[in-house]
Amino acid sequence: MPKINVEKIQTLTGHKDCLYVVEPASESHLFFSAGGDGMVALWDLKDPELGTMVAKVQNSVYALHYLKENNQLIVGHNYEGIHLIDVEEKQELKSAKITESAIFDIKVVGNIILTACADGQLILSDLKDLSTIAKLQLSEKSVRAIAVHPDGKEVAVGFSDNSIKILSTSDWRLKKEIKAHDNSVFTLQYSFEGNLLLSSGRDAHLKIWDVKSDYLLLETIVAHMYAINNISFRSDGKYFATCSMDKSIKIWDAQSLRLLKVIDKSRHAGHATSVNKLLWTDYQDQLVSASDDHTLSIWEIQMPN
Repeated sequence: MPKINVEKIQTLTGHKDCLYVVEPASESHLFFSAGGDGMVALWDLKDPELGTMVAKVQNSVYALHYLKENNQLIVGHNYEGIHLIDVEEKQELKSAKITESAIFDIKVVGNIILTACADGQLILSDLKDLSTIAKLQLSEKSVRAIAVHPDGKEVAVGFSDNSIKILSTSDWRLKKEIKAHDNSVFTLQYSFEGNLLLSSGRDAHLKIWDVKSDYLLLETIVAHMYAINNISFRSDGKYFATCSMDKSIKIWDAQSLRLLKVIDKSRHAGHATSVNKLLWTDYQDQLVSASDDHTLSIWEIQMPN
């Protein structure tokens, strides 16, 4: 097994409740965080002790999506819809109460915002004015995760009915439905080149699907003890990290799917409770993790040459 060194270099404590999301910002050393306190913060890995509040909403935030070209941030405000924030001015530009349910994920394809909702709807909104284009009732249970294929022609959507649905982005029709897991699907990520789809969730199994073979199941790995909340790839696609309700973070080889490193409380002073979200940045190969323990941790990951 290749030698991987991990060092915890910072713990950020600015939030007052569980943290559910980290999102990249305009530069590799910048990122956003949000959670149960409704506060959206911007952090700088070059000076991580000082976070800046970008927005504050009344309810929990489970989903953010950054629009780099405009330096704007879409905030999924549970039970109140979506808000478009000017990051530099820290001002709300628009908002739309597109749903009265919780919002679990937000992605953008072209000029369309995709919002994953707890009522089983995938809502399509116009990026220009946040007007609703369509509400797709895809399940009776929550829409939990969205992954956009690198070519932009289809999206994978994960549900609490245990399924993954593949939709065409040209007409939003259902291309394929996969009975994927034994419980809710919490996270989906396409591989670097888009040949594979990785999925995981409450059943703690990591599954790998062959996209070019009509999403044929290639492998199932019992990857954690409890629910897997998120998967984050390194930008070169060679490695990925998973995080779990079992309080651990794991580093994997993306080609061989071998487990390379376990980061936890006993060995690395890791999180004390569920790890909910990861962001593997390009800034000095640092990994950011968000947890139920109200903190963000910054990890320096030294991969083998």
